Amino acid sequence: MYKILTLPGDGIGPEVVQVAAQVLKHVAKTFHLVFETEEALIGGASIDQYGKPLVDEVIQKAKQADAVLLGAVGGPKWENLSHHLKPEAGLLGIREALGLYANLRPAMVYDSLVDASSLKKEIVSGTNILVVRELTGGIYFGKPKGIQKNEDGTERGFNTEVYSTPEIERIAQKAFQLARKRKRQVCSVDKSNVLESSVLWRQVVTQVAKRFPDVQLSHMYVDNCAMQLIRQPKQFDVIVTSNLFGDILSDEAAMLTGSIGMLPSASMGERLALYEPVHGSAPDIAGQDKANPLATILSCAMMLKYSFDLLDVSISVENAVKKVLEDGFRTQDLSHDGSCQMVGCREMGRLVCERIN
Repeated sequence: MYKILTLPGDGIGPEVVQVAAQVLKHVAKTFHLVFETEEALIGGASIDQYGKPLVDEVIQKAKQADAVLLGAVGGPKWENLSHHLKPEAGLLGIREALGLYANLRPAMVYDSLVDASSLKKEIVSGTNILVVRELTGGIYFGKPKGIQKNEDGTERGFNTEVYSTPEIERIAQKAFQLARKRKRQVCSVDKSNVLESSVLWRQVVTQVAKRFPDVQLSHMYVDNCAMQLIRQPKQFDVIVTSNLFGDILSDEAAMLTGSIGMLPSASMGERLALYEPVHGSAPDIAGQDKANPLATILSCAMMLKYSFDLLDVSISVENAVKKVLEDGFRTQDLSHDGSCQMVGCREMGRLVCERIN
């Protein structure tokens, strides 16, 4: 039995999580598994109920689960709240509470969606990249940071980029372990020609690589990597990088696929992991059955693979999504011409279930 905590969140979050839960129910029936699910509040929904975006009870439930599935958080309703009370603070809070230090962002270009990419077909066709981003260190968390007033009346803003050997070691090790299940290639991205923190990053990653002689390691400066993702994305398998660089590069890689509605993600710690679609809460289409649930369904496939070690079951879900797209079914965000059949969120989930075997 696998215990899953679902956090639907805000906007289209409840819709896509509900559809993903139906897919998991079908998976359980097909493969004779047992998924025990429990639902809780996070983000704006939690603010409306409890006055804050994340409560201790939800953290405890998450720690007792085998995995967490999250929809999306945020919306204009809560934009004017203080920073620590905004819905996004709930997401950051649960990541910190669960010790989720590795963010996995796959970017795969499906043959049936290759024309949706803004790049030429021959450039993006066959692209399958996994960006492994360090999630709890670097310039977003380094101290000192702040804004100071100078004597002349001007102001000075500053942040600190800092990494320790253990932080780099664990994210590098995660990247090499994941590469062993793929093409066994890791590209470590840094800015060691300028930043001392990147000098240490490169040294530590190189040392960790010696434990994985079956995986090929290369190094690349972040500016060159940004260019190469557009020039020749198929050269990459696993990219491992710091918090700031990973934030930027994973979004760039995401757009190679043509739609953010197709992109799953996982945030992993030593034992627990949180799975969520990359897209936001899209409040403008919430409650209209227009959302694309495929990113959330693919996030469930990642859960099956990484948290439950059910590789064959995960592949079955991924193949079902691929087959639905090949059969010409599209949600609103994927419709680029009139040749495909438009379906809603719930119908897309049903079509995926039909193709799981």
